Amino acid sequence: MYKYETHLHTSHVSKCASQSVREVIELYKSLGYAGIFITNHFIDGNSNTGDSPTYEDKINYYFSDYEEGVKIGKELNLPVFFGAELSYKGTDFLVFGLDKKWFLSHPEIMDMKKTDELKFMMDEGALVIQAHPFREANYIDHIRLFPRSVQGVEINNACRTDFENEMAKNYAKSYNLIPFAGSDIHHLTQTHLSGISFSTPISDEQDFINRIKSGNYEIFTKNI
Repeated sequence: MYKYETHLHTSHVSKCASQSVREVIELYKSLGYAGIFITNHFIDGNSNTGDSPTYEDKINYYFSDYEEGVKIGKELNLPVFFGAELSYKGTDFLVFGLDKKWFLSHPEIMDMKKTDELKFMMDEGALVIQAHPFREANYIDHIRLFPRSVQGVEINNACRTDFENEMAKNYAKSYNLIPFAGSDIHHLTQTHLSGISFSTPISDEQDFINRIKSGNYEIFTKNI
């Protein structure tokens, strides 16, 4: 099986991460993964893009880690794919299938209500997954669920408790949402991982989306 990391943060863009792009690519290469998705916090969340003066500057900064990752991935022979993690008051969404050109062309998303923004992205071909929906933390006022605004749910997040993941699994089953998994890795010290595996390598983000929607994948966990 070909293993992919689907939820990963790097320090240049995500404020809460301590690992560089090269460090995470070297890690996943050493673990025998077939590829990774860099899913940094978007400019609506815990991102280092705040000092950039314009929306265009923010997007250029935001994509810089992914673009660096593509170059290093080619050097080390580990494919690097793009995803984003959008935020709303502590509730997060993984978005796959939209590229830099798309984001540069749609500054209006910053003024949209989150449910409208997510629907717009799905209408534009994106796969939208609610990340760690039952996460509890002191900075989260209350749990928010968006079952009508996403296509899937992260039912196995390597950073969350078994209880939180089990609640997410029940949520996905109750609403017939796509089950999803990722490590949500921020630091090289993390020893528990989770992700998606396929019987053959994926070719690009659209191939990934098609396979996820078809159910042609497996969820795995891994200790390192």
